[in-house]
Amino acid sequence: MRSIVDFPVLVFALSLATLWLSAQIGALVSNRLRPLDETGRQDFDVILAATLTFLGLIIGFTFSMVISRYDQRKNYEEAEANAIGTEYLRADLLPAADAA
Repeated sequence: MRSIVDFPVLVFALSLATLWLSAQIGALVSNRLRPLDETGRQDFDVILAATLTFLGLIIGFTFSMVISRYDQRKNYEEAEANAIGTEYLRADLLPAADAA
């Protein structure tokens, strides 16, 4: 039996729709219960800017770590391939019985 996690695009679409709907419901309820006055709106804008800046930093550091990890893996694969090639070259130096 297949699970929903076998379809990442579907999970992404459902998550996006759920988050969008939750945000719309939250905004609707917030505006009806207590609309923001001018000072509250300014405070909200400052908090929004700080939150988006923090999110941008998190995304930037995440991409930086991913790129460095990819480069490290690529270098390790190259070193392993060189070691295998060197081993084959050294095996050719042995007598025929030992090289096999």
